[in-house]
Amino acid sequence: MSNATDSAPLAAPGAPVVKRPAGASRGRGGGGYPRYVAGRLAGAAVSLFAVLVTSFFLFRLIPGDPVKFMTGGRPVSAEQLDAYREEFGLDLPLWQQFTDYCVKALSGDLGTSYQFHAPVVDKIVEALPNTLLLTGTAFLIYTALGAFLGTRSAWRHGGLGDRLNTGLALTLYSIPSFWLGLLLIIVLSVGVDPIPGLFPTGGMESGGEEGFAHVLDVAHHLVLPVVTLVAVEYGQTLLVTRSALLDEMGSDYLTTARAKGLRDDLVRRRHAVPNALLPTVTLVFVNLGRTVAGVILVETVFSWPGLGGLFYQALSVPDLPLVQGLFFVFAAAVILMNTLADLLYPLLDPRVGR
Repeated sequence: MSNATDSAPLAAPGAPVVKRPAGASRGRGGGGYPRYVAGRLAGAAVSLFAVLVTSFFLFRLIPGDPVKFMTGGRPVSAEQLDAYREEFGLDLPLWQQFTDYCVKALSGDLGTSYQFHAPVVDKIVEALPNTLLLTGTAFLIYTALGAFLGTRSAWRHGGLGDRLNTGLALTLYSIPSFWLGLLLIIVLSVGVDPIPGLFPTGGMESGGEEGFAHVLDVAHHLVLPVVTLVAVEYGQTLLVTRSALLDEMGSDYLTTARAKGLRDDLVRRRHAVPNALLPTVTLVFVNLGRTVAGVILVETVFSWPGLGGLFYQALSVPDLPLVQGLFFVFAAAVILMNTLADLLYPLLDPRVGR
């Protein structure tokens, strides 16, 4: 029986045998990274479609009749309720509602809010800057703080500072964000003797301020929700950075760098930390995606007018188009950031994607 090797020319006696490199392309050029990118983009597209399906069917399990909410509790006839259902397409078969929803969502139309009688996209665009201000500020602080403390703890692991850092991080990370937010409101907003109330109990602004005074007013309202998010979230970055750096510290190249006489600080910054970046990069991009979603409980506790608070308000109706649209935007942001992290990996570590 013949096979592919039968047609290959035999090497002359004594001639060197040339081996094909492992993973080398057969019959085609390279292109490993383009294939890697295409695979990640295809996976992101499948995930987005799964989100569309989930967002449509999941929120239809929520108890409550949105049509009755739109009547404002007024007694209405069955004919009027049927007219509302027809206006919003709720009288159509479920499969047809789903088809219409997918077609409109892919074209950028997320429907019309039942309670606000406005396009869902407009409500999202209106609340998005407030969410980005809150979660974006917290993201920058807890990422920098967690990475710095995680690096220091790993480099001096086992010491008093390491034990205090990891213990505090684990404690705060295990505390529910809404509980910590309520505690901060009681202590620092309402005031507990001898501590006076120093910060507003909620909202984004007091109103009536203009110019730089308005900026200071918003910053004053921003303090407690940002402190809540930083306290709960920084521990995750610290622990991931510490763990990744500890895995690198026993490597031979670090021993070689020290043997060459490099200072300990240079060994850490130039060699150890860059090679321990991948897990931290993953976490950073995931958290970056979550900045769009905001933190629903924290925004609700502090009455912050962002996407998280809007989502909670829509759930209570239920306002199906607004809930579905927000869920899709939240998930799409996380999927996008995860995909960007995947595409960045081979640039940080060429071994990825081979």
